Amino acid sequence: MLTAISRYGARVLPNTEEIVAGCKARGEFIRGPQIAEFERAFAARAGAGHAISASYGRMAFHYILKALELPPGSEIVLPALTFWVVPDLARVAGLKVVFADVDPATFTMDPASLERVITPATRAVVPTHLYGLPCDMEAILAVAQRHNLRVIEDCAHALGASFDGRPVGTLGDAGFFSFQTLKPLNCYGGGMALVRDAAVAARVRELAEREPWPDQKRVENRLLVGRLQRIFIKPWVFTISAFPILWVSSLIGANPDVYLWEEIRSLDPLPDSYTERMPNVQAAIGLAALQKLDEWTALTRRHAGMITESLRDVPGISVPVVPPRRTHVYYQYCVHGPKRDELVVRCVRRGVDIETLHVDVCSDLELFGDARADMPGARRAAEAMQVPVYSTLTDAQAARVARVVRKVLTTAT
Repeated sequence: MLTAISRYGARVLPNTEEIVAGCKARGEFIRGPQIAEFERAFAARAGAGHAISASYGRMAFHYILKALELPPGSEIVLPALTFWVVPDLARVAGLKVVFADVDPATFTMDPASLERVITPATRAVVPTHLYGLPCDMEAILAVAQRHNLRVIEDCAHALGASFDGRPVGTLGDAGFFSFQTLKPLNCYGGGMALVRDAAVAARVRELAEREPWPDQKRVENRLLVGRLQRIFIKPWVFTISAFPILWVSSLIGANPDVYLWEEIRSLDPLPDSYTERMPNVQAAIGLAALQKLDEWTALTRRHAGMITESLRDVPGISVPVVPPRRTHVYYQYCVHGPKRDELVVRCVRRGVDIETLHVDVCSDLELFGDARADMPGARRAAEAMQVPVYSTLTDAQAARVARVVRKVLTTAT
């Protein structure tokens, strides 16, 4: 029987259940000292800034916007290719969203496009280190300095990446990170703000700590869902559960991916689950997981290298570009090639689950009304295929992914 390989892999501590049980036994499941310890350890790893935990990375962004005290109605520039929640939270914070195009080779904000969309009303820019590759921060910071803009780095995909040897999140005024189950640091939810200025950080902390503590049952359900997710993406479980649905969908032209993602909608008012604090048990998991981050990242990079070596000579195929001075953590490994949808189906039929789009071309979404614009770079970038390279693959599984993808792509060109 064919054993299928999922597009996703979660980074999981082998002693997760012991950490959870220990927090419960000490009466520190919701409140406890690991929250402050996690924040200190996170800031120490970054080497700069003040770290403040939040219920989500997106809420860390929301608090940063509020703490910067930008004038209501002022413009904030985001990349056209990003997760729709981020620009919508900027809108909820009272700002006018403007999109800049992206470089389709790197999937990150095009500094020249950023320069073109700036107006006298622009006050901030959000360079998004998409898929784990840092933006061209030298160019973006130069534009920001010329126009006196605040720089807020979206590091949701990129913990562990760096530009010129400096960790992402420390190059601008602030950065925010996500700890959802599939992110580089898996805390089964939660996020972190990393803020350079102490006074701004104090305002972020005041906003974050003003939120209520979550209900214990909600947190227990969150951990249970995370546990089920990591079970269902194990190859043998995935093979007999979700993969048959994907395989049949490939035969009939259906797209079950639409059921995997949060519904695109206005976030005003904010959902209840957003407006709460990060619980101690998730911080305790994050604190321990920080010790494994470099090991996980090294494995992911090794698998990415295997795929690149296999595909670099295939005509018509563009493997990920890593410009000088940037390090990539490969939250997603994205390949451009012809006949994308056909190739994805052919890989799925050979037992390798390939994804087509992990984020949104937000400049095309009705949700953003007047901010909609023609962004050809973002549309081109959105045509990529995302190949599994995550750390929990074995080298043998990564080699199989490379063989299958190469065979499919070679016969398609």
